[in-house]
Amino acid sequence: MYDFDQIIERRHTDSFKWGIDDTVLPMWVADMDFAAPPEIIDAFSRRLNHPVFGYGRLPQEWGLAYQSWWKRRHSLEIETENLFFCAGIVPAISSLIRALSHPGDSIAMLTPVYNHFYDCIRNQNRKVCEIPLLFSGESYSIDKERLEKTLSSVRCPLMILCNPQNPTGTIWSADDLKTIGELCSRFGTIVLSDEIHCDLITPGQQYTPFAAASDTCRTISITCLAPTKTFNLAGLQTAALYVPNQDLQKKARSAIQKDELSMPNSFAAAAAIAAFTKGEGWLDELNIYLYENKCIVRDFLQKELPCVRMIWGDATYLLWLDCRLLNRDSRFLSHYLRREAGVYLMAGSEYGRGGEGFLRLNAACPKSLLSEGLTRFQNGIGSLIHS
Repeated sequence: MYDFDQIIERRHTDSFKWGIDDTVLPMWVADMDFAAPPEIIDAFSRRLNHPVFGYGRLPQEWGLAYQSWWKRRHSLEIETENLFFCAGIVPAISSLIRALSHPGDSIAMLTPVYNHFYDCIRNQNRKVCEIPLLFSGESYSIDKERLEKTLSSVRCPLMILCNPQNPTGTIWSADDLKTIGELCSRFGTIVLSDEIHCDLITPGQQYTPFAAASDTCRTISITCLAPTKTFNLAGLQTAALYVPNQDLQKKARSAIQKDELSMPNSFAAAAAIAAFTKGEGWLDELNIYLYENKCIVRDFLQKELPCVRMIWGDATYLLWLDCRLLNRDSRFLSHYLRREAGVYLMAGSEYGRGGEGFLRLNAACPKSLLSEGLTRFQNGIGSLIHS
């Protein structure tokens, strides 16, 4: 029903992702090359029919759309009175760090992890406390002993959790989340759970919201939710925070209001309502298409470039490539491929400890672009090996 093979020209459109050299194919930043669902575009058109774009407020349908979606898709009961708007997850995390910790405090993270979390922490004069994930060579898991030891010895008022995980694509189990919740509760650590990738899941798989894992998890957490990654709406700055703990909610609301992040733009509510009430069919087809793309990359590498291995993850469209057999710095690899082969992937070292020797590839594009990107990647690695 939906055409994910359509090529949409994005160069010279003020696109952050595509605003690079015209000879380079961008497969780096987490931004899909698919049109937003027509149901959402129709909602924008209806809003555009009214010619005034003044200050707005959230209609009741906004909270109900979130509530219905998470109950239906993820079995999480959200009370709408415990849900409130914020203008983007990253700025909200920065705001919450300022409100819930002090300069010099350490903020815990399981690494490798989304690179902008580091900026959020350091820009607020806090310290990054990295707790490296265990890597078996095939998959990632939480080093629970190290997590306990770290939280017991380092003052960490906050932990930023990526659930599901970016860049590895790992879906944390309910038991994993319960363990995190129990340890954080024991040592007085609040969990900021970024769940922006939660809908981008291999068909047949399921993610567990952190707040649904246990009563403890629910009590000590702030959950960051948004339609933006799922429906390719990142430029709209529309998101939400779910905070069941009333004391914690009061602090979080105050922080978001103080930093002027609580006012929705003219399209923020319309986008979320349309996405969560009418976007389900589009998402189901998208997830099938993304799964096919993942399989294409995996099979291509196994056949054409066995020196590079894709670490399979059941979440996100971001593929984690193990390039350690090449014995090259990941930043060097990223720059080399961009310069010599015309394909831009993210260096794994951008994601902290455990990312060195890896590259992150964005596979959320039409299959024809994916094929071209893989050919360029193969040519670049081939020329590097034989140089």
